[in-house]
Amino acid sequence: MISLNAFSSQKYVSPYDIAIVHVGLQENDEAFTWLRRALERRFDWLGYLNVEPQLDPLRSEQPFQELLRGVGLLI
Repeated sequence: MISLNAFSSQKYVSPYDIAIVHVGLQENDEAFTWLRRALERRFDWLGYLNVEPQLDPLRSEQPFQELLRGVGLLI
């Protein structure tokens, strides 16, 4: 079985999608790392940070608030 990281070196996998996988694995630090990469790359799905239910486990954490500010969803 090929890992997602190995696969992403062969085909495009969005950093946002990788973040969602890490949230599912309860690897929040890794999820935030990938969400920051998505922000750097201006990934358009970040506009849904406030409503994406898969990100619920991250909402109470400070880095999530920083992401919201970075996207412009929080002043």
